[in-house]
Amino acid sequence: MSARARADILQRIVDRRYEQGARLVEREVAEELSMSRVPVREALRALVAEGLLELLPHSGVRVRRLERADVEHLYEVWEPLAVQASRLAARAAHADPAALAGLAATLRRAESAAAADEGAAEVAAHTDFHEGIVAMAGNPLLARTMEQLSWQLRLLFGLRAEPAHMRAQHAEMHRHIAAGDVEAAAASTLLHVRDSRAVALRTLFGEG
Repeated sequence: MSARARADILQRIVDRRYEQGARLVEREVAEELSMSRVPVREALRALVAEGLLELLPHSGVRVRRLERADVEHLYEVWEPLAVQASRLAARAAHADPAALAGLAATLRRAESAAAADEGAAEVAAHTDFHEGIVAMAGNPLLARTMEQLSWQLRLLFGLRAEPAHMRAQHAEMHRHIAAGDVEAAAASTLLHVRDSRAVALRTLFGEG
């Protein structure tokens, strides 16, 4: 139950139902999730330890506000992992046509969501695209490492803008991965992650 509570609270943070800086009251969260307070208390403690929530001076917790350093640290870790995932996915492409089709489907979902101005659905599709590349890479250690970043990335994607050219970059990444072009896949991913960082800093802090 505590794992379910953690996932539900995380989803509310990502969806911005719990905004940055919002105070979370254990009793109220338990009522919202239709749970007892014990698993909710355990979930809140876990999220404090993970850095997504922070303890208030006297009692309770609040959603932690992302600082510039948080964003910088996340991109410093994500960049090399994302590039390596694309390399490995391109290497495996010819043996996994189903995974390639899955990536293409997420791109179509993202375009449809963008056209309909459905921000949450677009964020979900973009996140699924990157997670699909990691899965396709076939490296369990890389997958476990990326799993630790998953919710931070989902949160960040939901807070920053997603310009059309970045959707085009996803399509370019997919094209190189599908072609099995390891170095082109890596280069296009590097460009995309660095553009993503610049957009995030500009959106959140007015700087690039």
